[in-house]
Amino acid sequence: MLAWLEGAEPFPPVERALKDPNGLLAAGGDLSVPRLLQAYRHGVFPWYSAAEPILWWSPDPRLVLHCDELKVSRSLAKSVRNKDYEVRIDTEFERVLAGCADREQGTWLGRGMRAAYFALHQAGYAHSFETWHGADLVGGLYGVALGRMFYGESMFSRATDASKVALVILVQELKARGFPLIDCQMHTPLLASLGAREVPRRALCAGADALGKLPRADW
Repeated sequence: MLAWLEGAEPFPPVERALKDPNGLLAAGGDLSVPRLLQAYRHGVFPWYSAAEPILWWSPDPRLVLHCDELKVSRSLAKSVRNKDYEVRIDTEFERVLAGCADREQGTWLGRGMRAAYFALHQAGYAHSFETWHGADLVGGLYGVALGRMFYGESMFSRATDASKVALVILVQELKARGFPLIDCQMHTPLLASLGAREVPRRALCAGADALGKLPRADW
């Protein structure tokens, strides 16, 4: 039976997630900063549409990108060197959220989710990497940093390789700050082409627990 969260009730063990490709674990609760931090520390993340209650997921296997395994093609390396692109960090977090939510097929990143991640940003946990072309924001991504663990959430692109360029710079920053990997959550062909691979959920959770306890990185 699917667990329903009330108040500050903790998440059930991730092993109780449904045996489907996405690993639905629980419903209910809220999107407060403490609840979201608790979720990430336990290998859980929210994902739901406007017509649904808050749903919490923990897939098995889990897609991760080890920073030392990022694959940068020749064309992507050329885009990274493109002097017309500039990547900035945390200058327009809300606009990155809006860009990630702007999808023709609809979005899971509704108003409540955007408000929740902006609150995480204000608390110093959520960060955006933004690709600019002059005065135009043409792509980017955002995610959550806990200790030395980074949880990638979403990305968008309005110009060639714009989101990939942001990812390359993110990986460079993470390596410089002592972050070994990114939790990419679920498999996508794009992330797999960049070097992300699946690992057992228990391995991700064990690593996240250890990395999350390390001193918090300065951003």
